[in-house]
Amino acid sequence: MSAPLLSFRGVGYRYPGAAEPALQDVHLDIHPGEFCLLAGLSGHGKSTLLRAACALVPHFHGGTFAGSVTLAGLDTREHGPARLGEVAGVLFQDPETQLVMSTVRAELALGLESRGHGAATVARGVEEVALALGIDGLLDRSTHELSGGEQQRVALGAALVGRPQVVLLDEPTSQLDPVAGDELIGLLRRLNQEWEIAVVISEHRLERVLSAADRVIALERGRVACDGDPAAFLRWAAEAAPSLQTPAARLFELAGVPEVPAGVRQARSALRRAGLLGDPGTPASGSAGAGAAPPRTRPRGRRGHAPLALRVRGVWHELRDGPAILRGVDLAVAPGETIALMGRNGAGKSTLLRHAAGLLAPTRGRVESGGRVALLLQNPGDYFVHERAGEEAPAQALERAGLAWAAERNPRDLSGGERQRLALAIVTGGEEPALLALDEPTRGMDRAAKAALATELRARARAGTAVIVATHDPEFAAACAARAVLLADGRVIADGSSAELLAGGWYFATETARILGGAGGALLPEEGAEVLARRRPRAQDPLITGAPT
Repeated sequence: MSAPLLSFRGVGYRYPGAAEPALQDVHLDIHPGEFCLLAGLSGHGKSTLLRAACALVPHFHGGTFAGSVTLAGLDTREHGPARLGEVAGVLFQDPETQLVMSTVRAELALGLESRGHGAATVARGVEEVALALGIDGLLDRSTHELSGGEQQRVALGAALVGRPQVVLLDEPTSQLDPVAGDELIGLLRRLNQEWEIAVVISEHRLERVLSAADRVIALERGRVACDGDPAAFLRWAAEAAPSLQTPAARLFELAGVPEVPAGVRQARSALRRAGLLGDPGTPASGSAGAGAAPPRTRPRGRRGHAPLALRVRGVWHELRDGPAILRGVDLAVAPGETIALMGRNGAGKSTLLRHAAGLLAPTRGRVESGGRVALLLQNPGDYFVHERAGEEAPAQALERAGLAWAAERNPRDLSGGERQRLALAIVTGGEEPALLALDEPTRGMDRAAKAALATELRARARAGTAVIVATHDPEFAAACAARAVLLADGRVIADGSSAELLAGGWYFATETARILGGAGGALLPEEGAEVLARRRPRAQDPLITGAPT
């Protein structure tokens, strides 16, 4: 095997003022052409490991550093981020902070120009990466006018344009719609296979990446707890860290299927061998209307003269000398209703939430609210104005967010998921709003934190607060919302129960729904296991005994 491209030797690190180390005795070798997935709970060291790989730790963050990291033969103690940037492409959780130029074209060209490449090479590099990431239509747009997902793709393009030897990616699909997310992973895999670019990617939605990865490195309290192929990781997670299981693995465990599928295709093949799934292209047995459990229902939005938390009437948002972002949107939200707002990047989700909160005024139409609208935007750092988390929000709100322990910490030193929870505590405070609107609130959150947030949002809804969440995460949408609204090109194109929208599709569907083909309206592993239980042969149980089918 070739010499390691990235090597950690006994690495330990503690952030300034932190009580516990972020990394402890890390030993790792990553070789050219490896595709490595970093797994672990929020705050257990994934982002810190990536920062150490490109020398931001300790050169930028300070703190106490031990051991050594070498990248392409360069010791990070002797070479800073600028020098290592010639070798490594980096994308972190907050892409908006990485964009420094006024236009997308200038942003993509910056890295090549700063290394002295000629005009022809720069133009070719910009064109190639723009086409690969599907952002060629954005080249002459201002970076300040982009949606969160568009910013993420542009920042990734800037990281890839110089053809680095390794790319270090922290939650690169967190703000991407399902299609763009799948295309990104496919592109990374192709670059990895054809050019032997090493990929080290941290991701909480493991199901998006697991089938593409050669190797999974799981961190637990800053230490390497598991290092193996996807199957070995899933077996370890089932016993040692259940919250890291993918929905497919959780579905199989609950159903008693003795396999650990890394993706939808493997899962469907395993179920087909067990006689629990029809042939490709055939209708799913147990689907609605065939003896399956009835689909979920949602509270009907109150109409007429009944009070509403929000009413949007024929709202347009048109840019001066630019496109229309919203096109005649109508939406009514009742008190206590939970809604998942979905759609591809640039569909208008964030713009609609800003109108709901009064941050934007429609060019046509009206927005009426039944009380205070609390809005949590995509970048939690925008809400931090103090040096202590305890000064940002009331103690009761910190306690509810599970952050009482962080009262003395600098908010900017928290993990991505912890910053998101702190920002939610800030916007809600001690007073319940009429409507709580959240824009991609799960960025940087592990599965356990997402489940806790979904539980909190449902509790707020039961208390009468309407909740509307813009998200690209179908699993989170299914867990927290009874109703789903799909936007496309600034218009509402679908509005119904979450089971209607998230079951049976190719992209806007949970992993359980894609495995089972939408049978029974099952969206989550627990529901899917019930569907499979109804399909078991009564004379024998091949799932448990392993008997042939």
